[in-house]
Amino acid sequence: MPKHHIKVVELFAGVGGFRIGLEGASDAYDTIWNNQWEPSTQHQDASLVYQARFGIKGHSNKDINLVPTKEIPDHDLLVGGFPCQDYSVAATLSRSGGIEGKKGVLWWQIYRILEEKGDKRPKYLFFENVDRLLNSPATQRGRDFAIILASLADLGYVVEWRIINAADYGMPQRRRRTYIVGYLKNSVVANKVEKMEDWVEFDGVMAQAFPFKVNEGTQSEFDIKGTIQEVSAKFNKGEKDSPFGNAGIMINRHVCSVDAIPVYDGTCQMLGDIIVDEDFVPEEFFISEEELPRWQYEKGAKKINRVSKEGFEYVFSEGGMAFPDFLDKPSRTMITGEGGSSPSRFKHVVKTPSGRYRRLIPLEMERLNMFPDNHTYHPDVSDGRRAFLMGNALVCGIIQEVGRSLYRFIYDEAPVSTKPIYIQRNTRPVLTLDLFSNENNELVCNKPKKTYQLDTSKRLLIGLVKKDNEDYFLTEESSKLYYTGNVETFPSTIALNKLYYFMPHIKGKGVRDLYLIKIVRIGSKTEIHPNLIDEKAPRLVFELEFLESLPKYKMIHLNFQQAFTDTFLGRVFKV
Repeated sequence: MPKHHIKVVELFAGVGGFRIGLEGASDAYDTIWNNQWEPSTQHQDASLVYQARFGIKGHSNKDINLVPTKEIPDHDLLVGGFPCQDYSVAATLSRSGGIEGKKGVLWWQIYRILEEKGDKRPKYLFFENVDRLLNSPATQRGRDFAIILASLADLGYVVEWRIINAADYGMPQRRRRTYIVGYLKNSVVANKVEKMEDWVEFDGVMAQAFPFKVNEGTQSEFDIKGTIQEVSAKFNKGEKDSPFGNAGIMINRHVCSVDAIPVYDGTCQMLGDIIVDEDFVPEEFFISEEELPRWQYEKGAKKINRVSKEGFEYVFSEGGMAFPDFLDKPSRTMITGEGGSSPSRFKHVVKTPSGRYRRLIPLEMERLNMFPDNHTYHPDVSDGRRAFLMGNALVCGIIQEVGRSLYRFIYDEAPVSTKPIYIQRNTRPVLTLDLFSNENNELVCNKPKKTYQLDTSKRLLIGLVKKDNEDYFLTEESSKLYYTGNVETFPSTIALNKLYYFMPHIKGKGVRDLYLIKIVRIGSKTEIHPNLIDEKAPRLVFELEFLESLPKYKMIHLNFQQAFTDTFLGRVFKV
């Protein structure tokens, strides 16, 4: 058990996106209870997948309306992507019922749980919803979000929010969602809020996780007044636009918000980076020459004469879409109808190196949401349903970054995880792992890639890997931690603020793998090995992101104490 423990309850859990993201952020996050129930569905696919990956302990496959609060254990953090069908991007906003609609009322189940927990309600909240939540419904822009903020304020929470497009921060899918984080008054995080506008722009949990610059002239402040019923009836009545910016904070019903312009200069993933070799794609995912014209028609611009129910004639028109989808850009937003072989305007289609067109396979859809490969695989879940589950899911990378930031604010230290988001959660194995055990030919590796540009003028640190840690650095994983010896033994002539890349030096082999240095901080090996009492001495910790490898190992002479070399990438890595 890690030294810190954050007990998590996950509502509307789907296939566990919040859990994967939080576990990838820190080992402190421990999901002790979760609920997943799909109404009007006899076959509970998401629940089956969740149980297969995480086990049945603490899992509830029951309508949340029927779950008494006393059956939900006390917890520190309540999370969930509460249902958004009533204001989903799949339907026009003017037809959506907003929070008053059939599924929108499930927000009040969250409210009910928080209210009935009383003094034991969780200190922290983390919710996800569609981006148009801030503008819903069309007849009263922003009312639904105002109701949510007002009801949380009445329960004693400080709330901040951001609309984030995952692709703006290097992730492989253009998926815009609203993320809401709440802090109970007098909690550690709530007590750190000083000036509201500074918290939104610079100091807060969301700003630290996803930096941005303010779209000048969009700052606003106002109060949400009246009872919940009065907010529902009167908030922003008659106004054309919602008063909520895409980033903001609310304290005691006073709102401070702005429109945020993302700032990011890290690595990126494109649609082409997550695609598998076409030799691994089942034939049913390829589009035949006979079907191709139908797909081209669906994707093309068109004008169609139609007649309304009232008998009025009108012209329905829509613009053309990219066909095939661009491999050098993040993907379009996945929707629940991504699966199935029938031609559709909204399904992704890629062109293979052989010139054939095909749909995405479920594994690729999982990668677009940054889930582990084959996370939704289950003998009782069809490929079409796997696509539906990913169309409903969130991007795990967003959850991971917010989870890391929240941890830092609670404990004033760096989070450490031994379960990054790409690790397979396979409590009950359902895959045949020896499927290719008799295959003599080398199999093509279909791991996700990243898009970046190497800069040979940037400084590179080469660090010796001790014998007991060589296996760790010889395995291929997308992120690593490198611990130096005692801080005092690290060369004082190396300027940490100028280091950009890192290569581990394996004794007798040299260097091969190149990493991007994301963070350099002070820590100790007890972060991941709490039983190593002798390893409490402070060390420099490099948090690394894998980029690529040289074709073979290259011997390098190490300078400082035969342990480190500070040089330039161009001297070692020929681009």
